[in-house]
Order: sequence, then C-alpha cells, then structure tokens
Amino acid sequence: MLIDAGYPIIQPVFGSTEVGKQLLVYNIVDSPSVFDVSWQIENGNEVLANRLQSVQEQSDKELLTIYLNTVQPQSAGDAAKSPIHQLFYHRLTGGRLQRFYGHNRVNTGWLTKIEGTTRSIDDIWNKQWEINGQKYDDSLNSVIQRAIKILSPVQSDISVIGHGDAHNGNVFLNYGHNNDSMTYFDPAFAGRHSPLLDLAKPLFHNVFAMWMYFPDIMRNRFQIEVSQKNNTLVVKHDYVLHPIRSMFLKSKIENVLAPLLHELNEQGYLRKNWREYLKLALFCCPLLTLNLSDASRFTPEIATLGLVCSIEMGAESYAVRSTIDRILDSIESSI
Repeated sequence: MLIDAGYPIIQPVFGSTEVGKQLLVYNIVDSPSVFDVSWQIENGNEVLANRLQSVQEQSDKELLTIYLNTVQPQSAGDAAKSPIHQLFYHRLTGGRLQRFYGHNRVNTGWLTKIEGTTRSIDDIWNKQWEINGQKYDDSLNSVIQRAIKILSPVQSDISVIGHGDAHNGNVFLNYGHNNDSMTYFDPAFAGRHSPLLDLAKPLFHNVFAMWMYFPDIMRNRFQIEVSQKNNTLVVKHDYVLHPIRSMFLKSKIENVLAPLLHELNEQGYLRKNWREYLKLALFCCPLLTLNLSDASRFTPEIATLGLVCSIEMGAESYAVRSTIDRILDSIESSI
C-alpha cells in the first residue's frame, strides 16, 4: 500500500504472519536514522544541519503530494479498522491509561514537585494549569474525557494513505553524491486513516519530545518550578526548543499541515473540529507513550515537563498563547 502510494520505504526480505511467530527480516541498513542525526546536531555537531533541513523540506513536500493524491472519504466502519487508532484512542481506553495513571497503576511513585513536595497523579488529576503565563481552564482529566469522545475511531472522515508512526526514529537519512533522501521504516500502523492522526506522531515526537528520550541529559538543560494557587498549578520553566526542533516544526507546518488544510477546506472535506481533533491526538503523545509516573525513568522535573506538554498540546491556552496554539491560530485565520 505505501509503495503504491509513493512512499520510499524499506521493504523486508522475509516476513511471517504465523500466529506467535510474526516477524519481518530486513537487510542491514547502513544509513543513520533522522533521530540520531538530529540528536547529534542538537548536541553540537551542526555541520549537517543545513543538509538535513534541505532533505526534510523536500520529504515533507513529497508527503503532501502523497496525501493529496490519495485523499478520499472513509466510512465509519472502515475508519474503525485502521491500526493507527492503537496509538491514540486505544491507549486512552484499552488499559494503558489505567496502567500508567489509574488507581491500580503499576507505579505509584511521585510525578511532580509542588513547592518542594513530591505529589502523585492523584493530587493533580483535576487541577487547572498556568504555564509561563499561559492559562488553561482544562485539567488533565477533562482533556482525557474530551479525547475519548473526539478521537473515537467509529466516525466517517476524510482519509489518506499514511505511515501512521513516521517519527524520526522510523525514518532513515540516505546520503547521496548528488542529493540526499529519506526512507521510511516499520509501517506497523500504516493504512488509510485521517491525515491529522498521521501527522500527530511526527509533529510531537520530532519537535517537543527530547526530554522523553534523554531525560537524564535534558534535566540539566532547563529549570522548572511548580506552585499551587487555589485549584491551579502554576508552572514556570525555561525549556526551549533547539533550532533543529524548530526546523522540523516549521517544515511540517509550512510544507504539509497548512497547505493540506487549505486544500481540504477548498474541497469541502475539512472537518469542523480539525483543530481540536489534532490537538487531542497530540495530547496522547506525551501522556501515553511512556509512563510519566515511573520514578525509575523520570525525575519529578522531567515528569512535570511531560505534563506541561500534555496540557499545551490538548488544551486551549488564553492570556498568553502556547507555541502550538499560535501556529494553529495562524493557519485557522488563513483558511
């Protein structure tokens, strides 16, 4: 399916679908992942930054072309069968949310520090948030309830053929004599599904998630404090995106998301709640990829940053607008 749609994807040399023995065998890949290259750039090896930007922008333009060439309506029944929902709705309802943060969760350690005192998820589940002046009426719990409703797989929508999980760890950078290129890998969630769901994983993980992958290193690169005012958690932090992360964000927005939304709107295909739908899919990424309450993996500071990202992705800010809200505001005003 992906190859027919035009995706440059690494193909397995052997596959087995036998129950209990499912596997794919690939030839050895010498090319580095875009994840590894961008992390090297973020840590000072900037010689490849311009080269990566060029190939990323070209890859994103090609992705938009694939989206527009494969766009078509999808029935609610067919949409419900798409494997991509395993990354979003089914993580909310299929047990992961409860395993991570429910009353019977495996890890019952601290999650954040409020005025120097560690607190668990039970203490903050229904709190409102203020983050660097950004105010939110939502709590984590209220965003989750909206996400369960809005991200339901059983709804008709516009669809494209997509990889489903095309974050940088699943994309390889191929160096060429005349031009570089990118190749996709591991299409476990590929299929026909909403382009907004298809974009959620790369939009979040390529840009906002380095604290998740390198918590010990990233902990030393920012400061964060949390206080409480009535029912509101007031967070102040100085975490900023590295320029290579901003590059990924800018390219995905300018070369894929914005022109896609414009075209869908012109064709009468754009869902009315596209913004809320995308934001709630983004919300699932920081909250449900890894367990933020796992004290063996995350310090309270890193876990708090993960919760901050969750709220910023899933809820609407006011007073001061968040980065993602400013971007979506700009797109919304132009379509």
